[in-house]
Amino acid sequence: MATIEIDKGSGFCFGVVTAIRKAEEELDKTGHLYCLGDIVHNSNEVDRLRRKGLETITHEQLKNLHNVKVLLRAHGEPPETYRIAKENGIEIIDATCPVVLQLQRRIHAAYNSSENPHPQIVIYGKNGHAEVNGLVGQTNGEAIVVEDISGLDKVDFSRDIALYSQTTKSLQGFKKIVDEIAVRKHDNSFKGYDTICRQVANRINQIREFARSHQLILFVCGSKSSNGKILFAECKSVNPSSHLISNETEIDSRWLEGKDQIGICGATSTPMWLMNQVKDYVEAKIAD
Repeated sequence: MATIEIDKGSGFCFGVVTAIRKAEEELDKTGHLYCLGDIVHNSNEVDRLRRKGLETITHEQLKNLHNVKVLLRAHGEPPETYRIAKENGIEIIDATCPVVLQLQRRIHAAYNSSENPHPQIVIYGKNGHAEVNGLVGQTNGEAIVVEDISGLDKVDFSRDIALYSQTTKSLQGFKKIVDEIAVRKHDNSFKGYDTICRQVANRINQIREFARSHQLILFVCGSKSSNGKILFAECKSVNPSSHLISNETEIDSRWLEGKDQIGICGATSTPMWLMNQVKDYVEAKIAD
């Protein structure tokens, strides 16, 4: 009989847990709440909360709302969002992750430092990602976002550089950026700040070990999750029999054939109830 195990380290990070708790508290009281963007990068969880009354809106829709409550998710928001909310009489339920909030404040302080001119702010992260948009907003849109080493061509190496990272990026990727800047920068006017969330970073070694210890890995993750893509790549690097799925309907029964040790894991945006649902499905398939 096959052993099916859910990775104990997988599931929501504390920032997402807090955002969902705040949403559910308001929904239990009023039955309706607006959320600026998907509360989490997992369509299954978004759909669950939508059925409870959580309505996802865009930034354009926010501008047309007045005198309502709006949840800001864990990713954080730029100052412009708070300005619009104040002007429109919108009550903010702020679920910005404390790690992200601290990073926003650091970048804001660096940009507004007394140095003249202020250092060039570089952010290692994904262009257009909600967290990154919030970070860039701390610099009036001036920060340079780099996704990889090629993005450093946008940086002026004659100026002071202050490098920060999106909290969910990989430590390895950040180190590559730091090393490359150090090679190109021929003076001491460069400071790199490791601002990666350790709850995320520490999962890499753990999830690699989990993937190694199973014959088959089912990695449950939403298509929009940056963290999920990183963690799945780590699984795949040590276990070629790793498959990325958004839910149990995407499982190919042929993957299960001859597998005695099956592992189920996910991103920091993957709800535990969904991984349990996948486990129940696999158990039923094997029992057929």
